[in-house]
Amino acid sequence: DWQQTNSSFFNAIQVERNVMFLILTLIIVVAAFNIISSLIMLVKDKNSDIAILRTIGASKNSIIRIFFITGSFIGVAGTTLGVIIGILFCQNIDAIRLFISKITGTELFSPEMYYLAKLPAEIDNYELLSVVTMALSFSILASIYPSWKASKIDPVEVLRNE
Repeated sequence: DWQQTNSSFFNAIQVERNVMFLILTLIIVVAAFNIISSLIMLVKDKNSDIAILRTIGASKNSIIRIFFITGSFIGVAGTTLGVIIGILFCQNIDAIRLFISKITGTELFSPEMYYLAKLPAEIDNYELLSVVTMALSFSILASIYPSWKASKIDPVEVLRNE
């Protein structure tokens, strides 16, 4: 049948899908490290504020909660915005291609060369859900270490050095 005849083409498409998933995973890992570094810098910047909160009675758990919620919110907001932009991009990919072609004066993805009248874009709900789940999980995990680090700040040391 036609699937067996074009098996090398289908294998290439499967490899491309796996590579795209790997690239998305690496992008999410970089974003998670970005969250970690941003929160660590925030903790360093807010050392004296954390020390004051601790001296007026804030528990270590409440400090953990503050920075954990901050990091989780960054992850949730970024993931939500990314999903919305990605879906809008997929739904309007051909209009975007035509717009870029009009601006640059060149024909992107010429039908004579690529044998496509328009760019295909399909949203796979399973893949979308797995990428969103992975992004949210990594952002939540990335918030744990800086939150724990903020709770370990000794208010006496910080306020003495100020």
